[in-house]
Amino acid sequence: MEKQKVAVIGAGSWGTALAMVLADNGHEVRLWSHKEEQAEEINERHTNAKYLPGIDLPLNIKGYSSLEEALNSSSNIIILAVPTKAIREVTGKIDKAAQAPLTIVHVSKGIEPNSLLRISEMIEEEMSAELLKDVVVLSGPSHAEEVSLRHPTTVTVSSENSESAELIQDLFINQNFRVYTNPDIIGVEIGGALKNIIALAAGMTDGLGYGDNAKAALITRGLAEIARLGTKMGANPLTFSGLAGIGDLIVTCTSVHSRNWRAGNLLGKGHNLEEVLETMGMVVEGVRTTKAAYQLAEKYEVSMPIAHALYNVLFNNVEVHDAVDGLMNRMKKHEMEDLVNIMEARIQE
Repeated sequence: MEKQKVAVIGAGSWGTALAMVLADNGHEVRLWSHKEEQAEEINERHTNAKYLPGIDLPLNIKGYSSLEEALNSSSNIIILAVPTKAIREVTGKIDKAAQAPLTIVHVSKGIEPNSLLRISEMIEEEMSAELLKDVVVLSGPSHAEEVSLRHPTTVTVSSENSESAELIQDLFINQNFRVYTNPDIIGVEIGGALKNIIALAAGMTDGLGYGDNAKAALITRGLAEIARLGTKMGANPLTFSGLAGIGDLIVTCTSVHSRNWRAGNLLGKGHNLEEVLETMGMVVEGVRTTKAAYQLAEKYEVSMPIAHALYNVLFNNVEVHDAVDGLMNRMKKHEMEDLVNIMEARIQE
């Protein structure tokens, strides 16, 4: 495709790794950070040592600490790579600085507590209608550390506008970074957000020393919870068998690169939540999303025992060991019951 000037808003590990993919494809990339010293490091040393240590950045990535300058003369495509809790604030600033209708590609994974909005819905609330052309979601099994090393990675993009999804597919795709499209934006966002909860729980079982059997069961039953809720919210259940579902769930629940797994692992080893978050030093999206998932389960009257147990650990001071044991001692149930209920719901629609 024709080379673009693309603004990547958010210079954390994931934003920087995606900036590298775009730069490898020959695009001119403007990488915005809210820290002036980080933007200077990107320009002078061509590194982002805090988030991607040991990685040299392509020369066609330029760092900016001014949002207005990052957006000025860029194409009408913006990659939004900030934590969920910062989406509203940063999107509001983009709305004030933008001069033409934008296609915003968000790459974060979360749900806002209380409002229970997905990220695309938050963006739509904060952006003026005349300045927002489309919202596209990029999700799937992808650790920034491996993407920055140009290891083979496959993701999916989704939008209500198929042309916008295909545009972003063409923008990113290369020999190392394969991109599929999926029209189910609800399922892609729900899968990406809720897998972080299951990853926290998986880390907890590893921290307790429970082994692979327990983790495999947790991942499998976690997928059932995600599909139950997602389908009730309007998602296509088949999405959860793809990259944004089981693919992202596996990589986040089993890798030491996963912040959520690492946080859960520390919780399982006896550290409290405050200690864990301080030790991590980066956003652990699953903590905030657990609260939203608990609220969504109540709103839609969906059984989500893993999310419920994790909520009690994080916010009600229930011991990790007791929560996991409680999950293992639940009432007996037929394994296929969830699948039957989901398929019946789809047929009724």
